[in-house]
Amino acid sequence: MALPPTAPPSRDFDALPPPPGALTPRAQGAARVFLVLALVALGLWVLHPFLPALAWAVILAIALGPLYARAERRWPPGRHNLLLPSLFTLAVALVFLLPLVLLGIEAAREAHDVIALARSAEQTGLPVPDFLAHIPFGAQASAWWAANLSHPKAGAELLHHLDKSTAIGLSRSLGAQIVRRVVLFGFSLVALFFLFRDRALVTRQVLTAITRLFGPRGERVARQMVASVHGTVDGLVLVGLGEGVLLGIVYVFAGVPHPVLLGALTAVAAMIPFGAPLVFGAAALVLLAGGSVVPAVIVVVAGFVVTFVADHFVRPALIGGTTQLPFLWVLLGILGGVETFGLLGLFLGPAVMAALILLWREFTGGAAEAA
Repeated sequence: MALPPTAPPSRDFDALPPPPGALTPRAQGAARVFLVLALVALGLWVLHPFLPALAWAVILAIALGPLYARAERRWPPGRHNLLLPSLFTLAVALVFLLPLVLLGIEAAREAHDVIALARSAEQTGLPVPDFLAHIPFGAQASAWWAANLSHPKAGAELLHHLDKSTAIGLSRSLGAQIVRRVVLFGFSLVALFFLFRDRALVTRQVLTAITRLFGPRGERVARQMVASVHGTVDGLVLVGLGEGVLLGIVYVFAGVPHPVLLGALTAVAAMIPFGAPLVFGAAALVLLAGGSVVPAVIVVVAGFVVTFVADHFVRPALIGGTTQLPFLWVLLGILGGVETFGLLGLFLGPAVMAALILLWREFTGGAAEAA
């Protein structure tokens, strides 16, 4: 006898009663939060060697975002969207690598002179520099130099401290650091390519997540931090490059050795507040050591004029005008960021300060005033 057909099992699992010993909904919510936090902490622990590279990729993507959007409107991406991200990533790589290549070529040229100087010092000692005659107490300094350093024994003893084992240790340490930096830079370029390629999707997902987690206030804070990165790039990087170009021209006319290299170093140092005086001060000392007193004074005066105008007028207008952030907090954010995060802190510090100032304005004056 055939059995009557049975009804299929119910698929409505939510209607089933909870199994014995199940947690309450509140406890399950707490468990889910704990699981999410644990996974986030584990992910950060796994990725922590590459977090600086990821941060650099995000900062570069934000800084170049307006330029990339303009290029995307001019040349709409194709089906695979590979050409434009590749070109922008390649351009970023060249901007960073070309100065390093030029610096390496210059260092290789100077290595021959350094080796010749070391051999001469080992055979005849270190000759008295000419600049000692142009400084106060120069006669006494020249006499001390001649008595202690201008004979072969002193040169041999000086080079003995730089023994072979020390040189090998320094070379290994420097080589390991160079390999590590190259790997991180390559990872930053890879991450930057994908950020360019999926720019619209990533932006939409980030804004959606921030809005769901923190509401409209979170989106305002995120946009303020992005504006801070744009203002910092304009106020630090572009202004620093301008200072390097202007002072590089001054170096050329003043007769400073290697003016292009010193101009590039000035541009990099000028991105950090109070960093440019170290470079043009060293250039002035080089001129002074060669007996060129007037050109040295011109370099110092021109350097202080350029940095004074840049630090007190141009940078506050660019950074503060973009983020509505007082320059004091910009300065504290830059210096504190560099102290805490290194070169990455140039951009992270002002972004954090901008977010904090926005939250303070909303807390004390309302959202309308902060907006």
